[in-house]
Amino acid sequence: MALPTSSVSSVSVSVSEVLSDLVRRPWYYLFDCWNWKAALFSASIRCVIFFTVNLTSGWEAASGAALVEFAYRLCAAGYYGAVTQAFSRARPVLVANLTALLVLPLFQHAIEFGIHWMRGTPRLATAVGVSMCFTFVSTLFNLYSMRRGALIVGVGSKSVWEDIMSFPVLAWDFAMSAPRAIWRQATAIQD
Repeated sequence: MALPTSSVSSVSVSVSEVLSDLVRRPWYYLFDCWNWKAALFSASIRCVIFFTVNLTSGWEAASGAALVEFAYRLCAAGYYGAVTQAFSRARPVLVANLTALLVLPLFQHAIEFGIHWMRGTPRLATAVGVSMCFTFVSTLFNLYSMRRGALIVGVGSKSVWEDIMSFPVLAWDFAMSAPRAIWRQATAIQD
């Protein structure tokens, strides 16, 4: 079964269907669905993380770590963005979120660690640790945004400028989604 390419499609799929499709057609996500928006944003933010964490080791070490991270993320984050976009269509949402939070970081941070270890990045554990924390938040934010039509590529996508303009509202709604869910549960218990 080929999964629909639009994240805002009315067609939802199961988490097992997404995982099965990833195993059967990894090249589809790597080449056909490569999410250039995810690649651009992730590479830009993560190179700043690696630069900042390694700045105490000197300008050259920080610049080298930032350039390596930018190059890695520019290549890899488009694939991870495509996979995240696929999970954004999966139901139930909680299972899709948990799966995306477990599957994606396992591979991307193992590769990230290996690349920086081979290169000799000085503050490797700290930089990868901060990157992992960012992955946790950004994966959930990306899933949330993609379910609302932002940060997607392909059918139903908007321009990158429209996505950027939607960030303040998306960020606020994302930040408030957990408190709202807790409030709904608390008030439902009282009824």
